[in-house]
Amino acid sequence: MTDAISQLGFYTLAGHTETPRDLIDEVRTAEQIGLGAVFISERWNTKEAGTISGAVGAVSERIAIATAATNHTTRHPVITASYATTMHRLTGGRFTLGIGRGIKPVFQAYGLPAITIAGMEDFAGLMRRMWHGETVLDHDGPAGKYPVLRLIGSSIDADIPLGLTAWGPATCALGGRAFDQVVLHTFFADATVARCVRAVRAAAEQAGRDPDAVKVWSVLATIPPGTDGDARLMKVVARLATYLQIPGYSDGLVAANEWDPAILEQFRASEVVQGFAGNPIDQHATSDQLEQIALLIPAEWSEAAAEGSAAQCAAAAQHQLDLGVDGVILHGSTPTELAPIVEAYRSANRQPA
Repeated sequence: MTDAISQLGFYTLAGHTETPRDLIDEVRTAEQIGLGAVFISERWNTKEAGTISGAVGAVSERIAIATAATNHTTRHPVITASYATTMHRLTGGRFTLGIGRGIKPVFQAYGLPAITIAGMEDFAGLMRRMWHGETVLDHDGPAGKYPVLRLIGSSIDADIPLGLTAWGPATCALGGRAFDQVVLHTFFADATVARCVRAVRAAAEQAGRDPDAVKVWSVLATIPPGTDGDARLMKVVARLATYLQIPGYSDGLVAANEWDPAILEQFRASEVVQGFAGNPIDQHATSDQLEQIALLIPAEWSEAAAEGSAAQCAAAAQHQLDLGVDGVILHGSTPTELAPIVEAYRSANRQPA
């Protein structure tokens, strides 16, 4: 097993999966090749965050583990605090609880309360208080109204890192002042990444925190060497198109990158996209459909990706670090696919084997 490269990570079970057991081999391989962190996204089907993160913790020994993200309104605060405490102890302190705003139309459809900046900040404070053994009485704040919040047990006292997925000014500022880790979004242009890093650091400093103590991760779509045409369509076009088809979510991505919203409207109104009737493109599209969709998306919208030889992909990851982030999530590929890229990065940076 090689030494871990702490600044490189990956998403296990990236995108949609029907076989969550795949994470077992993914995580073990990630540790073997030296990836430093594994991130867990949540989908409400076969990727429930508590189950997935517990499995990751059970089959790993040293890799850092983080949700990026789950949503704090889908579980009672005591249950979430208990989940994070369990993961903290299961993994020997390798777990970060990462939350995000989620997709507003989905929350409305399921009758869940909308997630707000104030609610996430309030929630973060509640977690830290419970993790240090405090009994919270008569809480009435943006995160909800609760007579009692408490983790039962005299040994409860831990500093568990909190993470936040962020892309706009408000969430970046929240990450800087109240969280320990910030995860950005796939397909962020260089200027967007740099702007987000500055926003996080500035907010941390304004809050009296050490700006360098808040770790910022970029998310880099990664197409490993040897990827054929159909696989590339899935890794780039299908993923970006799925983001763009979601109302609200897509608007945020377009605004963050200062892209033309008129192009987004044309994309949504196109016959091929309308044909999915809201079903995720990355789960249902054929190669022919993805080729049609690719023509609707400007080339510059998908430029923020690592592609080419292993050395070129490693250089793209290094470029992200040069923009100011602390770590890079190589997204959309398995650790087996990423192995030559990790080795190329290690070689370029003289990381010990």
